[in-house]
Amino acid sequence: MEERVQEVLDKIRPALQADGGDVEFVAFEAGVVKVKLVGACAGCPMSQLTLANGVERVLKQEIPEVERVEAV
Repeated sequence: MEERVQEVLDKIRPALQADGGDVEFVAFEAGVVKVKLVGACAGCPMSQLTLANGVERVLKQEIPEVERVEAV
């Protein structure tokens, strides 16, 4: 599962890096993907929107087992 999540995050990563940020995979537990937003994303007021409308949406589309994404 970790490999599948990493593959999807690699698809998302260029968009985040273009704005000076990035996302790091932390863990997958019981349908929940835990990630850490870094760089510009870490302190951005729009980070929760990015997480929900970007990272979570794409992960749920690509991997049906993903129920939600949490920032840690």
